[in-house]
Order: sequence, then structure tokens, then C-alpha cells
Amino acid sequence: MKAATRFASSSACVCAIFGLLVAAPCDVAAQEKSSAPSVPLYVGSKNCAGCHAGETAAWKKSHHAAAMTVATHETVHGDFNNAIAESHGSKGRFYREVEKFLVETEGRDGKANRFEVSHTFGVEPLQQYLVTFPDGRLQALPWAWDTRPKEAGGQRWIHLYPDRPMPGTDPLHWTRYMQNWNFMCAECHTTGLHKNYDAANDRFNTSFSEVGVGCESCHGPGAEHVAWANSGRDSHVANKGFAATHARREHVDWAPDPKTASPKQSASRPIGDEVDLCAHCHSRRGQISEDWRPGRPLTDTHTPALLTQELFEDDGQMKDEVFNDHPFKQSLMYAKGVICSDCHNPHSGKLKAARTEVCLQCHQADRFSSAAHTGHQSGPNAPDCVSCHMRSRTYMVVDERHDHSFRVPRPDLSVTLGVPNTCNACHKDKPAEWAAQAIERWHGPHRKGFQNWAEAFHKARLGEPVARELLLKLANDPATPAVARATAISEAQRLPSISVEQATIKALNDADPLLRIAALRALLPSLPPDQRWRRANPLLSDSVKAVRLEAAVALADQSVEAVSTEDRARLEAAWAEYEASQRLNADRPDGCANLAGFLLRRGKPTEAEAEYLAGLRLEPSATPLSVNLADLYRVQGKEAESEKALREAIALSPDAAAAHHALGLSLIRQKRYLEAISELDRATELAPGESRFAYVYVVALNSLDRAQDARAALDKALRRFPFDPQLLQLELQDALQAQDTKRAAPVARTLAELAPDDAEIARLAAALEKLR
Repeated sequence: MKAATRFASSSACVCAIFGLLVAAPCDVAAQEKSSAPSVPLYVGSKNCAGCHAGETAAWKKSHHAAAMTVATHETVHGDFNNAIAESHGSKGRFYREVEKFLVETEGRDGKANRFEVSHTFGVEPLQQYLVTFPDGRLQALPWAWDTRPKEAGGQRWIHLYPDRPMPGTDPLHWTRYMQNWNFMCAECHTTGLHKNYDAANDRFNTSFSEVGVGCESCHGPGAEHVAWANSGRDSHVANKGFAATHARREHVDWAPDPKTASPKQSASRPIGDEVDLCAHCHSRRGQISEDWRPGRPLTDTHTPALLTQELFEDDGQMKDEVFNDHPFKQSLMYAKGVICSDCHNPHSGKLKAARTEVCLQCHQADRFSSAAHTGHQSGPNAPDCVSCHMRSRTYMVVDERHDHSFRVPRPDLSVTLGVPNTCNACHKDKPAEWAAQAIERWHGPHRKGFQNWAEAFHKARLGEPVARELLLKLANDPATPAVARATAISEAQRLPSISVEQATIKALNDADPLLRIAALRALLPSLPPDQRWRRANPLLSDSVKAVRLEAAVALADQSVEAVSTEDRARLEAAWAEYEASQRLNADRPDGCANLAGFLLRRGKPTEAEAEYLAGLRLEPSATPLSVNLADLYRVQGKEAESEKALREAIALSPDAAAAHHALGLSLIRQKRYLEAISELDRATELAPGESRFAYVYVVALNSLDRAQDARAALDKALRRFPFDPQLLQLELQDALQAQDTKRAAPVARTLAELAPDDAEIARLAAALEKLR
């Protein structure tokens, strides 16, 4: 597993982590007092107000200022007057005792207990509440207060997972690691954070300079700036005393061009600009360092996610909670040089004007508000720029968020690819075909959207050979956004070929670090050690930390005796840097898994085993760790221990398909075939989207001379995975044995398309075509 992706929002976010024990109230005041002096270079937002009164006044009313507060009568918005809420058998009672805000609800053991609220979390459209545990963990309660007006459906308690029960064994239960503030939320809801996890004692001593998102969250530590301001404001002092500032964009004139009614100019984008500053929190990414400062690229302290199928629609629209950075970096506006503060006041966080008025700063109203453009007559219910170009999704029950990729409506893609579209978000009673026809009547048959990768990603995820050239075109097009190009490199590995390898090698030298990261992940695991060293070695000294870490992983098994003294020093430095990045996340089972896999490739199985076990102590139901641990035991010849680890995992997570599959393989190695078949079958039932599980199951059935069952399983698998090479090989072999040329020929042709550099399969496909 890769390091867990982190996420946060300026108003409210799903925040949670590990709470191993039933919580008890903590001394909130003592925590605040101990947190403040942890970072001496931070001075607090109160010290900015003297010189920056206007900015401070705007900030005090912002969601940033209220991102997290100590729970008091002034900051708590929820009804704690003995209010009751229920959801799927879970119950919450909210009440007060003098100055304390208390919640009675189920703990990890499933029994009702009382918990004291230590902090509020977010403010609109909902407010969450945190409980501080004796071991330093802060956990987000499952109940949140809907702060919207009553007439809008608000002023009520809501459960954040209203569609299903949430037992204490579920990783999403509020006391467990997926609801832990220290990892999931703290970095973006406090200022100057240091997580300070003590792995030896499984405790946190998390510190921060200021609760909430203060001035120094964006500007960096301010002590030297205050000293500069108080000592004559010497103009020769760099950055007015700040250690660093974000890179500034060159001046650009956004005046609309009369011919297009949109700005003609564009601006170059410096590294570490304002967008990267905001992306520090407003993005889906994993943290690799706490040493963030403005002006540095995001990839120096975080590893951004790609446009993966789990997080995004095939066309790049947001699916899971990904916040604004990834969608925005897919947009034409980002490509033109637009930054966050062109639309948002950086201190209040509010739009600079109401909805469409923001857009009309740069786009002429008479052109883009007309019925000729919108297809709708003007009026109070007519759609505007936001409703048509910023499709929204609702998260956390009531939190509507707009997609910042600013895309043209594409109901035609809903018809062909199944992605959502903004037209049918309003016209729910109409089919996508109806909306597509309307768009075509208004704007003609050809769509001109900037985001043009939907077909490539969709077909790649189906395994269609035609996707290869589409992906390579994207990856090699410098005008395509970097996050889409990097995703294209990643997706292209589904369709290996010489051309894909060449594009991936080229990406190792791309100017954008996301391309270099994607290329290191994609290319190097399949290369022999000498070729890996030749390709990855230069990136050990890359200027971007996330790239260096990927190079360290790629070269984890490199022999230090085979390289020069200088190269050995660079290699060992990168290894140490990677290990430190994973130690930072030692409170996470996935952080332990990452480190264990790295140590295993370094030839340190004992240390790797210790990390797997540490991760399982944190979260016993973390099935991937159990599967990896079992595989380590397999390699060591400890089959009984391997089986035991897998059975323990299944006992905790009966629906964990990977554990059933691995157990089936273990039983096969032990020649317990009937038991093995049962486990392999179960894995395919639990994970019907895993082609590998289906393939192994078919092979196992064939090995036991259950030809009829194998045939049925293969037919079922091919219906689901018509382009899977391993399944097609089985089909081809079966057809050839049956001398069924008519059935074999199209299979061989598909395999030849999947492996265009395989001369043998090409010859076979050609021969079979002649025999048809």
C-alpha cells in the first residue's frame, strides 16, 4: 500500500484516526498551554493585527479561523440541551455540565459511554466535534451539527455515515484510525503542527502554535517578520523577515478580448506559486515531511494523488473528497495562469463577487449570459456559469462542493462513457441523450472542452488495446495538464509495449515532478537491477523530495558494493530520507506496510516483519498487512505461520477477498486442494472486479480436472474482463486444444493487439485468420 492520502477542508472534513481505548476527558486548557510554545518561530495571528487590521478582520470571519477551536459556549453551535439523535441503532445524547460539552454514544467496545468534547471542527455547513483521549489521540465523533438554517433543513444532529451501521470493528468507526485527527486532519486545521507520534509507546504528543488556520499557516513562521517590523523595517532584509514567500506571478491583463469575450493573455506559472500554497491543504495527497514553507513545490513535502478511478470519474470530475487542487489543475484557467486569489479573497476566503459576477471579471456578460450561449432564457431560475461549469457533489450529508475544473457540459460523455454531467444534475427527469442533443443543437456537433482524456482513461480501465495510443498521445502532449499526463503514464502500464516503455522513460526527465514520480513507479519494478540503476540513479539527487523518495524505493534492492563511493552516499541518503518519511507516518498501518516492503527489498526481513506486526497492532483488521506478512512467512518457508496469519485476518474481516485468495494459495502449497478451491472461489465472489483472482481460480479448477467448472468460471470471467491477457491465454489454449479455429482466431487477434511487440502471437493470429 502507498502512504495513506490525507485530506482536509477549510470548513469541515471527514477527520479521524486510531482510538485504541474508550476515551476519557482531558484537560483542554492544559493541552492548549502545552501546545503553544512548541514552535518558537511562530508568534500567532494576534501579533499580526497591529499592522494588518483589515486582513485580520476579514480572517476572523473566515472558515480558516474557525477550522478548529477550543469548545466553549461561544464556539459550539450544536444543541447540547439534552438533544437525542439516532442512526442504524447508534444513539447520541448531547448535554452540558457547567462548562463541559458532553456526548453519550457508543465507544469502540459498542457500549454507551460519555465523552467530553474538547474542540469544535469546522463551522459551515456543519460543525464536527473532537474528543481528546488520554494517549494524545483526538478522534472525530460520528455526529455533526448541521449549521444551515432550519428552513434549509439544518439545525439538527446528523450522523456522517447515515446509510449503514457503524460497529466498533469497522475501520470507519469514530474511535479508529480512519477518524483520527492527529493524522487525518490536524495539519490543515491548526498552525505550525508537529504530530509527535511515539511509536514505542503508541502515543501522541501533538503540538501546534495556534489552533485553527492562522496567518502563519500560509505566510510561514512570523517571528523574524515581527522583529523586522519592530526594528525600522530595513528594506535590505529579504522577504521582510520571512524565511520564504510563495512565488509571485508576473503581471497579467485579464481584460476580455472583443473577438472571444475572454482574456487573450496568459501568464507563466512559477514553481511554488500561490496555487501550490493553497494545495498544501486543499488537495488529496500524502504527507512525506512536516518541513513545509511557502514558495516550495507541493511535491517537496507531499505526494499528490493521480486521477485514479477511486477518486475521480474517467473524465477527471471529482468523485471522492479530493478538494479543489486536482480539479483546478485540470482546468484551462489554471493553464492560462489563473490563481486562487483571482476569484477568492485570500483572507476571508469568500468570493470577490457573487457567483457569476466573479466570472464576469474576465468574461463578457453580453456573450456568456445570452441564451445563445446558455441555451436558456434569462430569468431567476436560469442556470449561470457556476451551475453549468462547476458541477457539484454533496459530501458529509450536507456539504455541497463545486468541481473547480471549469469544464464544458458533456452529456455526450454520459451517453458513451457513463460519467455524470451537469445538465442532468438539474434535469433529473431527462435522459443524458436528451441533454446531449440539446447541447448539439446549441453549439454544433463538435465538443471543444479542454479536458480530453475521458475516452483514454475509460478504455484503459477496461483494458481495451485502443487505449494505448490515446494514452501515449496524452502523455506526450505538453499542453495536457501534468496531473492528466502523469495519470496517462500510470494507466498505460496496463497495456505494456515498447512504445509505452519509451514514453515512460521519457517521463523520467519531464520538467514536472508528477511525471517523474509516475514514471518511477510505473517503469522500474519490471526492469532488471542494472537497467533500474541506470534509469533511476540520476533522480536520487532530484531537487524535489517526492521524486527522490520514489527513486529510493525503486532502488531499494540495489547493491551498494556495485556502485561508486559517491553514488553509495547518494543512495544511502535517499534510503534514509525515505525511511524518515515513513517513520513520520508510523501511526498508520499503511505507513508500517510501506516501510516493511522497503526493508524487505533492502534484505532486512526481520525488521520488515517487525513493521508488519506493528501495523497490525495499530489496526488488527488491516488485511493488506496480514497478506504481506503471510507472504513473508511463505518466502521464509513458514507455511503454518502464513496460514495462521491469514486465518486471523479472515476472522477479523470475513469479507477480505485478498486474505481468502492468499489463504487459497497457501492451502494449494500444502496440497489441501479442496479447502483451497473453496477459498479461491470465495475470493472471486467477494472481489468480482479482480481479474487475477478469477484467473487463479480457473487454473486451480483445471488442475483438479474440474473441466466443466473451469469452463463456466472462465466464461464468466471473460464476460467481465474481455481484454485480460491471462484469461485470454487460457481461452486461446482451450480453443487450440479443441481445434476450434473459429473461436481461437479472434482471441489470438486480441492478444496480438494487447502485445504488439510479440512476434510469436502475431504470427499465430495471422495463421489462424487464414484458417478461418
